[in-house]
Amino acid sequence: MNETNIDWDDLRLFLAVAKQGGLAGAVEPTGKSAPTLGRRMLGLEQHLGKELFERQARGYRLTAHGQELLDKVLSLENDILPMLSPVKGSSVRRVKISAGTWVTQLLSQHVASLLADDTIILQFISADHALDFSHREAVIGVRNHRPTEIALAGRQVGKVEFAVYASSEKVETWVCVVGSTPSANWVREQVGNAVCIEVTNPRNALDIALSGAAKVVLPTFVGDRAEGLIRVGGTVDSLAHTQWLVTHHEERHVPEVRRVIERIHRLLLSINL
Repeated sequence: MNETNIDWDDLRLFLAVAKQGGLAGAVEPTGKSAPTLGRRMLGLEQHLGKELFERQARGYRLTAHGQELLDKVLSLENDILPMLSPVKGSSVRRVKISAGTWVTQLLSQHVASLLADDTIILQFISADHALDFSHREAVIGVRNHRPTEIALAGRQVGKVEFAVYASSEKVETWVCVVGSTPSANWVREQVGNAVCIEVTNPRNALDIALSGAAKVVLPTFVGDRAEGLIRVGGTVDSLAHTQWLVTHHEERHVPEVRRVIERIHRLLLSINL
């Protein structure tokens, strides 16, 4: 076997697949998806120039070359492989969560429930544009449409509705958020040539509405909970959309990421988005 320049992480994955007798059983301990594990094992075989497994309907069976490699890897397991995996209690994983202003605010308000007892760092990225998951700009995203990229997995969590809010129905001035989001565009259409108060941060728009100086368009899960504001009219049908939890198909199998996804899912469902 050509054992020079082997990716040691491939050996860690090989060990898991060999011990579990297949790809499915190795998903949990490695945090990799079955397709990814399959590709990595094929790549390892190509690198070594030997078939390591017999692919059977009910799992992977080691060939003679595979057993030979397993014996060598097992002898290294206690010395080298522990350095390739996070040490329990000493390694902290960073989970990046991307969402718009209002969902980020909501998640921040319930951060304790998202952390639970995990040893992780949550990094909130408030952005109104979709981040690039392929370059890991984010690990988990909350989007207003179903993901179309092949590498992304999506899970619908509910519907978001919008309405106009003000301190009273007599307020006529609008507060406009500078940007190209659907709600910002809709407000500009309503304002027309009239004067409005412009802000670059949606949170400032809420503050101005709370002061009584202007009316604002907000998601109902924000506006309905804002003390001192009332709905002015019904919901804006053209702004309603479904909400999706999005992650890279490989990252979603990482235990820490999967747990955070489940907690966000429960939280968003509980507030009836």
